Amino acid sequence: MGCGRVGASLAQSLEDNGHSVAVVDQNPDAFRRLDADFGGNKVTGMGFDRDTLTQAGIEDAFGFAAVSDGDNSNILAARVVRETFGIDNVVARIYDPHRAEIYQRLGIPTVATVRWTAHQVLRRLLPMGATDEYRDPSGQIQLAQVDVHDGWIGRPLRVLEEAAGVRIAYLTRYGDGVLPAPDTVLQENDIVHALYRADDAAFVERTLTHAPVVTE
Repeated sequence: MGCGRVGASLAQSLEDNGHSVAVVDQNPDAFRRLDADFGGNKVTGMGFDRDTLTQAGIEDAFGFAAVSDGDNSNILAARVVRETFGIDNVVARIYDPHRAEIYQRLGIPTVATVRWTAHQVLRRLLPMGATDEYRDPSGQIQLAQVDVHDGWIGRPLRVLEEAAGVRIAYLTRYGDGVLPAPDTVLQENDIVHALYRADDAAFVERTLTHAPVVTE
C-alpha cells in the first residue's frame, strides 16, 4: 500500500526477484513512479478498505507492506490485513517513533523512518556509539552494531561481554558474518553486533567505546 518513492521501489524490487506484486494507492497518478514494464496489479483505492484489498488479491497474499505517507493509514491497513485476512507477514512504516514502539509491542512490525534516519545521520556525525539493527516486539531487547575502542582489540569476546553485560551475536569480519566461538578474539576492523537490554544502551556504549579498565 502506497506508491510513493518507497512503495514504487519496493514493488519493483519484489517483481525483479520473481514475486507477483499488487500496488494500492488512492491516487492513480502515483503509479507513474513504476517502470513502464511493471507487470503487477495496480489498484486505485484506500489500502485499508476491504473491497480494495480483495481486489488487490489480499486473500492469496504472502505479505503486506503499508508504506504510504500517513501513519494512521499504515497502521490501520496493517491491522485490517492481519486481523481480518490473517496475513502474518505484515510491516508498517511509521514516522512517529513513539507510535512505532507502541505498535511494535502490539505485535505489528514497524519501520520507524525518522528514528532510523536519525541513527544513520548520527552514526556519520558521531561514529563512536551504537546503531539499532533490530528490536524485539516488546522493545526491551535490541540488537545493535556497536563501535568498540581499539583498546579491546586482541581480547576474547567473552571479556567484552562480561564488561558490558552484552551477548555478542556475531561479528562482521572482512565483509563476512562470523558466529563467535568461546575463544574468539576481537581483531582489528571487526564490526561487533551485540544483544542487550534497551535500558542498558548508554552503559554498553560508554563501556565499549572507551578503553578497557586495567586492573592490577
